Amino acid sequence: MRRTPARGYAKKSALVALATSLLAVVGCSPEEGDEGRTDEAKPKVALIMKSLANEFFVTMAAAAEDHQEQHQAEYELIVNGIKNESDLAQQVALVDQMIGVGVDAIVIAPADSKALVPALARAQKGGIHVVNIDNRLDSDVLAEYDLVIPFIGPDNRKGAREAAAFALGQLPEGANVVILEGVTTAQNAIERRMGFEDAVTASGANLVTKQSAAWDQTKAAEVTAAILVRHPETQLILAANDNMALGAASAVSFADLDHDVAIVGFDNISAVHPLLKDGRILATVEQYGDQFAVNGIELALDMIEGTSELVDRETPLVVISRPDLEDQNEQSTTQ
Repeated sequence: MRRTPARGYAKKSALVALATSLLAVVGCSPEEGDEGRTDEAKPKVALIMKSLANEFFVTMAAAAEDHQEQHQAEYELIVNGIKNESDLAQQVALVDQMIGVGVDAIVIAPADSKALVPALARAQKGGIHVVNIDNRLDSDVLAEYDLVIPFIGPDNRKGAREAAAFALGQLPEGANVVILEGVTTAQNAIERRMGFEDAVTASGANLVTKQSAAWDQTKAAEVTAAILVRHPETQLILAANDNMALGAASAVSFADLDHDVAIVGFDNISAVHPLLKDGRILATVEQYGDQFAVNGIELALDMIEGTSELVDRETPLVVISRPDLEDQNEQSTTQ
């Protein structure tokens, strides 16, 4: 297996450049004297992500492009993203486009765990290797199409449960809790919601309501504002990603409540760090998403070469709160 060094956050300029382009092709001819494949022989790998308006996926794309630059003689890379998390038709169209281009492998973070399976079945039928990252494809639908597609990603239910338990441990018994879900047909959204519910049940807290904000910051602000009007007693908001946590924090700041509302997110994007530092967000979950694409690409290349088993690979995660962020900053300044 290839080894890839751990990478930090991508530079802001690179993120902006990626976010303004939904399709980028990366891959150069080997320099003279390189002992690698020729352009004609190099495999083409397509990375298909969800919304490039989400920093999480922009960072993922940046890490993938960095990896390709370090392995230019080994493969070509095509990076794709959709405009918003719920644009399923566009993501299906991207899969079909990559089939038409004739890529050798597709590494995909599906926007929907069921709707993308038929398109990926067409890809496999065409001899294209497929790797599933970030959001697990539905096992029942995969079985209907007789597909075996390896998954690379964390135990989302565990991460959400641990983050919620951390927050509930700092609140009074029987605290009033709201859950903001992602796209309800996405497996990672389902697992995070279940993890939140596990912690709420175990602690004896009161689940006031759970509503979807479809991973979107603006929608989360609107949904949270409406919830706080109906349920001003809310003490904790558990958001299934950081974008929604940011939206919830905005709504809380305008709600004029007589008490604080703790907020938990998921993804540890840099945009939440100021809010972690000043206490507007209590915790988030680091799932090392920048490495999802890199690990998926490396597995895809091994599959092309016939050197890898089609087995799932669980990736790590950890709850991040303000002390953890301060420790990380101290370590980075001393290195």
